[in-house]
Amino acid sequence: MNPEEFQTPQPTGESLKQKEQPKVEQQESSSVESVVEITAPNSKVDTQNDQPTSAVSNSDKLTQEESTLEVVTQLEEEITTLGSQVELQSQNYRQEQEVAQQVAQLQSEKQALKEEIANLQAFYKTLQAQLGETQTAMTQLVQEALSGLEQRKAALQISVEQLERRQERIRNEMRTTFAGTSQDLAIRVQGFKDYLTGSLQDLAAAAEQLQLVPKSKPEPEKREVKEVKQAELQPAIPQFAQQQFQDTTKQVRYLIDQYRTKPDYYGPAWQLRRTFEPVHAERVSNWFFSQGGRGALRTMGSRLQNILIASAIISILHKLYGVRVAAPEEHRLRTLVLANTPERLGEWRRGLQDCLGIGRPDFGPDRGIVLFETPEALAQKADRLVKANQLPLILIDDSEEQISLALLQFPLWLAFAPDPKMMKNYDDDY
Repeated sequence: MNPEEFQTPQPTGESLKQKEQPKVEQQESSSVESVVEITAPNSKVDTQNDQPTSAVSNSDKLTQEESTLEVVTQLEEEITTLGSQVELQSQNYRQEQEVAQQVAQLQSEKQALKEEIANLQAFYKTLQAQLGETQTAMTQLVQEALSGLEQRKAALQISVEQLERRQERIRNEMRTTFAGTSQDLAIRVQGFKDYLTGSLQDLAAAAEQLQLVPKSKPEPEKREVKEVKQAELQPAIPQFAQQQFQDTTKQVRYLIDQYRTKPDYYGPAWQLRRTFEPVHAERVSNWFFSQGGRGALRTMGSRLQNILIASAIISILHKLYGVRVAAPEEHRLRTLVLANTPERLGEWRRGLQDCLGIGRPDFGPDRGIVLFETPEALAQKADRLVKANQLPLILIDDSEEQISLALLQFPLWLAFAPDPKMMKNYDDDY
């Protein structure tokens, strides 16, 4: 199918009919003319032969009828051929019309497809533009977020450095000011106490010399013997803040420095086996020299840290008063731990085993360390130990909200006080 055929104007139905009608008329006129021409000589013959006879007229009539029949048949044949040709032409015209309609439909579809392609291309361009804008916005957002995070990081680093410097300054002030002033005050108070004690002893001696009531001579001798026996039976109470116990103080300071500077991770049992920081040494020194072995320390923020401080105190006291002279296999120092739940007591047991290198056999009612959940049972046990000439060390966990007054009568006790600024649950330390 050539495109040139579709460019030429197509004939319509009316024009085709107009063309076909003259053709049919021409054919009919030509056939009529031929009949007239055939009849014309017959008429001339008739006019020329004026002598009609009956035989000749009959034959002429027969020939004339035959000729008309032939003409009619010819006309019928031509009419049928013309009808068939018209039908063929009409069929061709219909086919051409259908083809033209299909071509027009395809052209319209082509135009619609072109328009759709143009729309899709425009939509694709808009999407590309939007994608580029989105990428630029995302890059700007990421850059702004990174810059903000970097600024926050720098600010946090500066604040951390400031806090570290402040912490170091506070530690230095505590070492130089608080600890020294507390020790000086303790020495002065102890000196005043010694002065009062000496004065009272002098007054007592002077009062005895007055002899207001006559006394027999043997009686004072018996009393002196009883007093000496009682002094021998009573255990020596540890003193760490008095001037007359300088040897004990030096030994305690030496052990603290040894734990801090030369830690022994594989030492014997009942010796500290963990790293000992200056902050821990400061707490232990404060308990020994400022509080005299009886007082409360603020918690370190973790039960493990509290156990480390308690282990250092146990190790030092074990060096000083741990073993009896008469029975070296028995421990004179007995540690009593108070916590209100079995879970916390389990943490204390594991922590002390880890820090002091001891085992389960060292825990029990008649062993080195005893665990208690109630202060009443602990007070009864401590009372029995004191009567048995043993030295109880009472350790109170920071979970105890109140301290029983019955525990404050014993010579050695340490309570970890919770920090109000750090309200934290220490049950998940392990």
